[in-house]
Amino acid sequence: MTWNIHGTLGRNPRFDLVRVADLIRRWDPDVVALQEVDSRRALADGTNPFEYLKGAVGLYGIGAKSLTGADGDYGQMLISRFPLRSHEIRDISFGEREPRRAIRAELETPFGPLTVVATHLGLSIGERRRQTRMLIELAAGDAPAVVVGDFNDWFWPGSVRGVLSRILAGRTRFRTFPAAFPLLRLDGIYCRPRAALLRSFVDRSARTLSDHLPVIADLRPDV
Repeated sequence: MTWNIHGTLGRNPRFDLVRVADLIRRWDPDVVALQEVDSRRALADGTNPFEYLKGAVGLYGIGAKSLTGADGDYGQMLISRFPLRSHEIRDISFGEREPRRAIRAELETPFGPLTVVATHLGLSIGERRRQTRMLIELAAGDAPAVVVGDFNDWFWPGSVRGVLSRILAGRTRFRTFPAAFPLLRLDGIYCRPRAALLRSFVDRSARTLSDHLPVIADLRPDV
């Protein structure tokens, strides 16, 4: 599952992470990538959202904080029920634009090792082109791999979709933004091999919690 929770702002002004976690648990994902996690607005009891989400929806969690300040952190997470064999956080920032990160993890699943790369790409075409090349490097190899996240890919020339789908042929194609009336395919899941993607869908009820819809997929990497 991948979901830009938009700091749970926008259509969720009370910063209700409990409802966010409830929606995630509804689909019972083994692996979930979350973007725009924001600890600058702590929960009412002072709990850090990065820690809360890890404990609420998984066993193992990696937080990639792209912005850090005295008032808290902002970034993304990769949360898994499967043990982590290894992981790294790669800086994929471009020039003076907003800092960006990619999380690469090797998971030990019942079907064997799986490479997962989670990210949130930049807003400019040149920025995304460079970042996409870095994602391909992170997902390189013959083993099963999944790349997930918010790719901010709304403009076709040199698109993330066109490049990633040549390497990870299994992919979702849903319009996810804006959640109330989705027009753009910003969020997605790519995988190798193509046949590993068994089915996929979005949860439209999430429009009350974020301006992005989550994308959920059933994968079987050993096919």
